Amino acid sequence: MQNRRALSLFAVMLLTATCVASAQTLYKYRGENGEWMYSDKPPPDPQAVDEVRNLVTGSRRGRVTVETRAVGGQLEFIARNQFHAPVEVALRFKKLASIQYPNPDADLVWVLPAQGSETLLSLDILATGGAPVAEYEYEYMVGRPNVRHQPDALYRVPVAIATDYPITQAYPDTITHRTKDSFHAVDIAMPIGTDIFAARGGIVFDVSSDNYKGGTDPEQHGNAANVVQILHDDGTFAIYAHLNWNSIRVRPGDRVVRGQFIAESGNTGFTTGPHLHFAVVRNTGLELESVPVRFEGADSRAVVPSTGNVLTAY
Repeated sequence: MQNRRALSLFAVMLLTATCVASAQTLYKYRGENGEWMYSDKPPPDPQAVDEVRNLVTGSRRGRVTVETRAVGGQLEFIARNQFHAPVEVALRFKKLASIQYPNPDADLVWVLPAQGSETLLSLDILATGGAPVAEYEYEYMVGRPNVRHQPDALYRVPVAIATDYPITQAYPDTITHRTKDSFHAVDIAMPIGTDIFAARGGIVFDVSSDNYKGGTDPEQHGNAANVVQILHDDGTFAIYAHLNWNSIRVRPGDRVVRGQFIAESGNTGFTTGPHLHFAVVRNTGLELESVPVRFEGADSRAVVPSTGNVLTAY
């Protein structure tokens, strides 16, 4: 999902795009029965407000860039990671002119820390009389490669406690989950606007929240799902997809705890009906692989998700 490729040409000017996003206000307060309420409208009693947060609407997608800089007779390749998560980056050269080639045995793959930058390598500019040219491409994947899935507890069913919803797709049924990153994903049917809670704690590193369309046309809806992605302490991360438009209440960089309200379910992106797509994935080396998850059931028993069964949150 976070795989990216880019092609750059040395000595071509790079432009930076800026955008202005609108904002709205979130009010947090206790309801009549003591439950936490989140609303864009204040409660009748202003004294009841526990927290007021100004939310910027729209997508907050991270990215990785690799740029070049000539310093002291060398060409430096500098990578910058905007994600609140580590990323793996691979660099490939398409053409080098008047620039020394890297060692052919060099493994041109690096891991950048969250919100970090690094000079990947420096190549000598050769005095050949010709203009130095470097044509290269790079790809990246969020997450440290080949981490182990080691949850410290069973996953919480990501809906309100004491509510239950049917599973419409789970491994080994792979009607639409046909890629490695979705084999073990779980689709849970629920009405639009159902509260979604973190199944496991971690750091939010990617949010898409301004999509409002859903349907079965891959060209139109394939990349239009609203998503929250949360990095876990073991290096895996959870994907919560098809979320409701403008309902996401977390931002990149937020640390959330298990059971924290993060968004509402929806019907955005490539979907045949309202549901939550939940998956836990890991980077296996510039490729994502989903892993099996077990949810907490009654009496803290492990529940393996299965198509047709009902998940109840405890």
